[in-house]
Amino acid sequence: MKKISIINACTDLGVNVNGASLGAQILTRDLKYPNIASRYTVLDTQNKEEVNLKIQNTNRKEIYDFVQEFNYLLLSMHELHFEENMSEEETKKYNKKMHDLVLAIKALDTKNEKRNLIPINEFNSELYKIVSDTIKEGNFPLTVGGDHIIAIASSLASLKEHKNLGIIWFDSHADYNTYKTSVTGNLHGLPLAVATHYEKNILADFHNGPFYDPKHTVIVGGRDIDPWEWNNVLDAGVTVFSTQDIKKYGAEDICKKAFEIASNGTNGVHISFDLDLIDPEVAPGVSVPAKNGINLEETKTLVNEITKNGDIIKSADLVEYNPIYDIDNKTAELAKEILQNFIIRF
Repeated sequence: MKKISIINACTDLGVNVNGASLGAQILTRDLKYPNIASRYTVLDTQNKEEVNLKIQNTNRKEIYDFVQEFNYLLLSMHELHFEENMSEEETKKYNKKMHDLVLAIKALDTKNEKRNLIPINEFNSELYKIVSDTIKEGNFPLTVGGDHIIAIASSLASLKEHKNLGIIWFDSHADYNTYKTSVTGNLHGLPLAVATHYEKNILADFHNGPFYDPKHTVIVGGRDIDPWEWNNVLDAGVTVFSTQDIKKYGAEDICKKAFEIASNGTNGVHISFDLDLIDPEVAPGVSVPAKNGINLEETKTLVNEITKNGDIIKSADLVEYNPIYDIDNKTAELAKEILQNFIIRF
């Protein structure tokens, strides 16, 4: 049994919704397992009221109107499975509308263009060192978020120490935007692109090691992927198994395939598990829910299959529990069960 270091990464700087910074300490406060070697907490120290006021003052009505229109377009797009083809004319028309909205939003929002970039880098720099030191001490880093921005630090620190890893991103979102393709500029949509060095310009200044190879990078459960972001994924050569794939082929088989791809020719695998992979009817307590997710049975099957690979998993994240949006502690209880499985079986 591995000695595990629990690392609470308490931040919601990467997303425009408050609450994820509260999740980690709620999930980990009652843990009592003999294989927990140490506990660390990295706190987001930025005053959220000041941040919200700044955003409110800089986002004029024009931005609100643009965002509302874009959200409407995006919702209509996401009602289709992303693998289904639109006609060429429909695709061009849709992308043109989106492109115009992106340019308009960013042009109006110049004072907050790269949202929370400096505090995110400061936070991740501290987290990166803790994860790196944990591995040097011979312990397994289990990082509990916080929004998914924390996975930049945790995954890259693990890769730095283990030299050659694959990565599996369990998430309804690809998190494969670059800043240029991001609609909102919210940096939680970039982590996997940063970890594979597809986004080369921001969010990894603290890292002095290799990046993940896209051919050993797998997204499991993707279903809420922006059209521009999907182009990035295809261009990079990242493998995507959608939620529809899980329902068609089964969680067990998809998970096996993901580990085969991520572990082939590597020294192990980093896994990053976002709770919004799960359908919001089952797990409502997340910052950015995506409908038509995996059900409770599929979730438990997936977690069981993940833990069977404990011998090759070198580090892990569990992210995006947001207690503000939870209902009757449904998400908290399920997240604690997942966390318990990771602790006991890794």
